[in-house]
Amino acid sequence: MLRQLAENLRDRSHSRRISGRGGLGPAYALSHAARTAWFAGQYVLAARLSPPPNGPAPTDRIPGWGYILKDLSALYRQDWANIRAGLYRPPADLVPRPGKVLKNSRAFLQDLPKVAQRRRRDDNSEVLKNTPKGTYPRYYLQNFHYQTDGWFSDESAEAYDHQVEVLFTGGADAMRRQALPAIRDAVEEFAGNAPVDLIDIACGTGRFLKEVLRNNPKISVTGLDLSQPYLRKAQRSLAEFPETYFMEANAEEVPAENGAYDIATCVYLFHELPKKVRRTVAKEIARILKPGGRLVFVDSIQSGDHPPYDALLQRFPMAFHEPYYTNYLEDDLEALFANSGFAVESVDRAFFSRVMVLRRAA
Repeated sequence: MLRQLAENLRDRSHSRRISGRGGLGPAYALSHAARTAWFAGQYVLAARLSPPPNGPAPTDRIPGWGYILKDLSALYRQDWANIRAGLYRPPADLVPRPGKVLKNSRAFLQDLPKVAQRRRRDDNSEVLKNTPKGTYPRYYLQNFHYQTDGWFSDESAEAYDHQVEVLFTGGADAMRRQALPAIRDAVEEFAGNAPVDLIDIACGTGRFLKEVLRNNPKISVTGLDLSQPYLRKAQRSLAEFPETYFMEANAEEVPAENGAYDIATCVYLFHELPKKVRRTVAKEIARILKPGGRLVFVDSIQSGDHPPYDALLQRFPMAFHEPYYTNYLEDDLEALFANSGFAVESVDRAFFSRVMVLRRAA
């Protein structure tokens, strides 16, 4: 399979399709081909070192690497087209630092045996045993993905972004960037305000928020998360943007006034929430947005969004501890947001992500 992957990435016509015209194109193509090979290799190694997924195998056929890489290439072409059109800047790590790349990969590989052991035992409650009762919501106290420490340590925060890139064979950042054009449009719409206020719900390590700020440096930004270690990581990552604010809080109860923000973003949160909590969070986001405010939402695609991936989506919660994911796949997000006071303006697919743009009812 790795040979097939390498042949796909060496295909010169593939590089030309991505690069198009302009000086940056070949650099982008080379960077993302190498990125995909690097993270896909670690994905394959992790799969070989891990026990088989829990539960019955999906009945539908799972697409092979050839199909997935072709779809990932389509994401990269869209990403490069957006960059060429001036919708956002090229990624800051187009030429990554080798030392950092190797350090992150070494930490990921060293942690794999612990993750595999939890998966083998189906042990997802270490953080529950080690956290005082009543400190956090019960649904939050789990080792999501069977990862070490859940969301509760600096080591977890340092490892998280690399783990996600391995999961998506290097495509996670490009998927997130597909939200940037909608944010740009919203910032332009509210440019009469001084400044435009944006809140990122469940900002995690601040990786997405950094791209928002790199492309919209004059807006006022708040990052909200329930994890103190992840917020510390976000603060370090965004040190070059000293006017950024941070809230350690539950998205069910945001400590902000009604209509405090023009724009809200929410990236990869809802699939880790119980069904009832999703509705509470959606209504809370509506509360803190101004009438006419914009919500830019990114999360996993759902069943039927791209039928060739339905079997993979069914398999995901079996291989990784994601207790609310199966329900998320069938949840009617359009109705959920409509009942919370939003109008859906657009829904698009970016590889394994669903990108939704919604407007708070005026």
